[in-house]
Amino acid sequence: MSDDRDAGAPTPDATAPTDLIEVGHIVEALGVRGGLKVQPYSSQPDTLLAAKVWWLRKTPKGAQPVAGAQVLKVSVLNAKRHGATVSATWAGVNDRDQAQAWRGWSVLVPRSQFPAPAEGEFYWVDLIGCQLLGLGEDDPKTGEAPKIVLGNVVDVTDNGAHSILRVERVSPDDATQPLLDAKGKVQEILVPFVDAFIRNVDLSGRVIDSDWPADF
Repeated sequence: MSDDRDAGAPTPDATAPTDLIEVGHIVEALGVRGGLKVQPYSSQPDTLLAAKVWWLRKTPKGAQPVAGAQVLKVSVLNAKRHGATVSATWAGVNDRDQAQAWRGWSVLVPRSQFPAPAEGEFYWVDLIGCQLLGLGEDDPKTGEAPKIVLGNVVDVTDNGAHSILRVERVSPDDATQPLLDAKGKVQEILVPFVDAFIRNVDLSGRVIDSDWPADF
């Protein structure tokens, strides 16, 4: 890292929160007075706008974040919407060269500091790890489909219209075991996170109840 960044660099924080969530990354410098452009990972970047402190982590392009990697704490002076991005300034970054030196760094905020979501809305990070219930085969006696464990949510994406749950299937006989395909890979399903299929979300119990059919 260049001396320009070091001239205004935040210092490593040994007391960083354990619930840090990556919410965006720095795209480039903005203006000539130390402004930065941040690409948020949500179309509603309320968390970035509300947080007065960010943590930064350097992740090489194309690489996955390393658990326990060093993070740096910065005091946010200003953050506001800038089109589809967020423009920000923080203490210690005073010119374009210093700002440009942070390009590519990830921005993290503690989950505990996320603004409360509106009723019926959920943060993606809270859905990941939940167990998904769905509909099994119809019972020949009752004609009703019993609820079964379909799998575990491993990721959430957005197709432009609504959120999509990516779920790793589990065995219908043993929910602790993955359901494998003929090549030995874990089977996955994509489930729209919409009212037509989702019946209830119990974050405390880590369970999402749905009417998604097991054989879809």
